[in-house]
Amino acid sequence: MANPPGRPAAEASDSDRSDAPKQSPVDTKAGAPPAARRRGTADSKTRAALVDATAQLMLDEGHGAVTARRVAAKVGVNPGLVHYYFHNMDELFLAVFRQGAEANLRRQKRALSSRHPLRSIWKINTDPSDVNLLMQFIVLAQDRSVIKKEIAAYAEQFREVEKKAVAQVQEELGADAGPISPAAASVLLDGIARIIAMEVDLGVTTGHADVIALVDEYLRRFER
Repeated sequence: MANPPGRPAAEASDSDRSDAPKQSPVDTKAGAPPAARRRGTADSKTRAALVDATAQLMLDEGHGAVTARRVAAKVGVNPGLVHYYFHNMDELFLAVFRQGAEANLRRQKRALSSRHPLRSIWKINTDPSDVNLLMQFIVLAQDRSVIKKEIAAYAEQFREVEKKAVAQVQEELGADAGPISPAAASVLLDGIARIIAMEVDLGVTTGHADVIALVDEYLRRFER
């Protein structure tokens, strides 16, 4: 996390908790249209710190604890800077989600270049480290359509890559996947993995060893 760029100039009002866009502290011209407001650069250290702080708040206290005031306090900046970099709170939540999703895409890409790509993808999907944050976004998506659409878009992207990977490995090795199509295999591998990861996070493990053994047997069909 970046060091605080400076001490807040003044205490923010309760209106900073609103999702409504705020005037950029840089552009103070009266009557400036929203389109003219500067939003800051995507590679700003302050912006990155705000995104990281939001993610941590979601993990520690849940998405309901995220306000411009709380995020700014965690970074040590004026609450107005949150709305300087993000038009509204949905934009901030999207930035957090995209940061994690893009990181997972990179992990997925590395997995596909490994010796056993499907097993590597399985390991990524069963990793419980990101489950808490994902669950926060799933809950958040219930009443924020823009979040729901973003989750769906990335999920489809992940699923398409996995489906192609299954089909490619099956073709290269001449593996017999039985009645399970590449698309169905992707859903099963992803779905089962996510359930296991979520339950592990909750402390539930009954039946996991048996399911993991079944998946292991299936994945062996695609390995030499």
